[in-house]
Amino acid sequence: MAAVAAPTELAPSPLLPEGFGVPPSRWIHPATRFRELLRTEPYLFGPGVYDPMGAQLVMYHRFKAVYFSGYSFAIGHLGTTDMDLYSGPEIADGARRAVSALRKFQLTMAVGDPAKGVEPRILDIPPVVVDMDAGYGNIFNVQRQTELLVTAGVAAAHIEDQVLPKRCGHIGGKALVPATEMIGKLRMMRAVADDLGRDDFTVIARTDGLSAIDAPEPARGLELAIDRACRYLETGIPDLVWCEFPTSDRGPVETFADQVHRRYPEASFAFNWSSSFKWYLDPDPLTFAELGDLGFKFIFITLGGQHAAGHGLSTLLAAMAERQEQGYIELQRREFEPGADIPTRSHHEFSGVPYHHLVGKAYDAARLGREFVEALPEEKVV
Repeated sequence: MAAVAAPTELAPSPLLPEGFGVPPSRWIHPATRFRELLRTEPYLFGPGVYDPMGAQLVMYHRFKAVYFSGYSFAIGHLGTTDMDLYSGPEIADGARRAVSALRKFQLTMAVGDPAKGVEPRILDIPPVVVDMDAGYGNIFNVQRQTELLVTAGVAAAHIEDQVLPKRCGHIGGKALVPATEMIGKLRMMRAVADDLGRDDFTVIARTDGLSAIDAPEPARGLELAIDRACRYLETGIPDLVWCEFPTSDRGPVETFADQVHRRYPEASFAFNWSSSFKWYLDPDPLTFAELGDLGFKFIFITLGGQHAAGHGLSTLLAAMAERQEQGYIELQRREFEPGADIPTRSHHEFSGVPYHHLVGKAYDAARLGREFVEALPEEKVV
């Protein structure tokens, strides 16, 4: 769910000029915050992004979680599909940069732009959940990847039970590893997080059993997906279980939740409200609130940010191809029309120029512009 109000209690930070503050939640670890949100919210929605700027936009609009999508990362950084073509350290570094960018963004927004009368925008930092694919190898690859994610400040990660190289959940020909192998990877994730002092790091187990064409078990389809989910929950390791569904049909979703809850009443689920489905054609699409009632505590749209970026840039390029500079002028009109809240319309504010200027002055940094130079005693101006 998105937040509806800004926090009111503020605390100073040595990274802010005197008189400015941020919410005390800044110093609560993202893993701790994520667990608390899962416990207290009817459901938690995390828009899917693939870079720091996308994560900052999610934060600007006060969503309480960020989903760092593997498929989006593949498209955004390699221009390719989701078939294990990037390495674990690559996406871990992307997630690390997103977490760092969110912490910096909280500071830059907390300053606003005093010179232009722009009030501070007080924002909580949303915890980041990261795609871990199938672990990029054996349990020792999982060990390394989990360590990279935990030390990056990520709140949660999900791992899936596909044979390597894995495929996007909506690409055909998927095969599953034995359940015992998947459980070994889950155990390693939990062990690494605990060893690093983060027993609150959330482990999400994904099964592609519903649409897999090959698996060690004789069962197939929904029966296999339910069995795999229950086998993972039996270990007590995963905090959430995610079944990847191949269509937007509500029937399999409701059956999956019901059957798993019969054996594990307290089980919580994750749900990919996938952009692969034509939800606008569905006469009765599942709502987030309905999913929350079924026990789906974390909901995300993996490629939401990628689709939005593609739509926006394509709209601009088509307009400029037809009307040259007028196409860009039209974009500016939409950005600055009354009532519009497009933070990137002023890259000056969004990227934190006022923050850097004020903090630079406070730290006596040189070369920050004429205002700083003119404030120096005359004999110090070179």
